[in-house]
Amino acid sequence: MGSHVADALLERGVEVVVLDDLSGGFEDNVNPRAEFVRGSITDHELVSGLFAEHRFQYVFHLAAYAAEGLSHFIRRFNYTNNLIGSVNLINESVRHEVKCFVFTSSIAAYGTNRLPMTEDLDPRPEDPYGIAKYAVEMDLRAAHEMFGLDHVIFRPHNVYGERQNIGDRYRNVLGIFMNQIMQGKPMTIFGDGEQTRAFSYIGDVAPAIVEAAFRADCYNEVFNVGSDDARTVNELARIVAEAFGVEPQVEHLPARLEVKHAYSSHEKIRRVLGMEARTSLEEGVRRMAEWARRAGPRKSREFENIEITRKLPSAWES
Repeated sequence: MGSHVADALLERGVEVVVLDDLSGGFEDNVNPRAEFVRGSITDHELVSGLFAEHRFQYVFHLAAYAAEGLSHFIRRFNYTNNLIGSVNLINESVRHEVKCFVFTSSIAAYGTNRLPMTEDLDPRPEDPYGIAKYAVEMDLRAAHEMFGLDHVIFRPHNVYGERQNIGDRYRNVLGIFMNQIMQGKPMTIFGDGEQTRAFSYIGDVAPAIVEAAFRADCYNEVFNVGSDDARTVNELARIVAEAFGVEPQVEHLPARLEVKHAYSSHEKIRRVLGMEARTSLEEGVRRMAEWARRAGPRKSREFENIEITRKLPSAWES
């Protein structure tokens, strides 16, 4: 997601500095016209130095370890990266009086809620990842009230597309499916596969995230962003298989603790920004599949610092 946002900013003629620790991405995703710094938002001295050197006017905070299911088992890692790292950025944004802080939260902040989920609902996050994201939202509101830090909060969901890390076994179901197909393995689905999600193509999401930073009428607002087209995971598996020209081979694993149905309304972003998702799931998957075939399969890596093993899904134990 970050690389696509950087591209959209560069197209506007904006100077871009990219900070990424490459724990879930790749340096060749970074546009060569951007300055790249390898490091983590959890390194407050590094973050402080970058703000002092560049005097940023806008901050786009997309860094996260976005594995909702795994977050139950990596609580310390989750809060360090998704909450404390965010606070480092907010602190420096206040100190340097940035014009706007854009934060990508998550649909996970809603938890199990009324469908379709709208921005006026009371968030009820059910996993540590969603809790961390909502905590950052609350901190941004507090920073605005105390210091006048203007911000825009986006709640995207199930974003997919070119450049995604398909070798991550814990998140990004589309990438997992594609990687499994290219390795001749069955696609693995937790539970019966009737969970519903609205899978959102990155080409529809990144432009909205960028546009809002330059629109004062978006400041200090929350926006859902993504697709309205809710599909089951079983349907998704069929569509991915079709994009690769193979018969769908699926292995159902024991169900894990997760929200069964999650998709959002996007009336607000259409009303304010006049933007909406236009790429169909079939078309978006086709584009991503073409890229994935060129990039080739990636070896899945195990998360090395599982903190709690009790109730860890067996598929993640080896």
